[in-house]
Amino acid sequence: MQSVTIYTTAWCPYCSAAKSLLKEKGVSFQEIDVEKTQGARAAMVQRAGGRTSVPQIFVGERHVGGCDDLYALDRAGKLDPLLNGATKGAEAGVADA
Repeated sequence: MQSVTIYTTAWCPYCSAAKSLLKEKGVSFQEIDVEKTQGARAAMVQRAGGRTSVPQIFVGERHVGGCDDLYALDRAGKLDPLLNGATKGAEAGVADA
């Protein structure tokens, strides 16, 4: 299983929704609150290619995008293979890192 990192804030409903989907799938993830962790927002923006909104989600080193992107991957059947380390066929719909 690939490592998952999600940059969040405590009050963001999209962050909660993204975390809920990951939990439903039994995926453990590292959550980084950009308001509580010094330098985290700058690191997120750099990793996410300039995106400033939360959540920003990474599977391994691959930038997935935000909550809507995560759910779109799941609906397309591409999230599970990505989480399990497959790259072929899982790249469509995944934001460029």
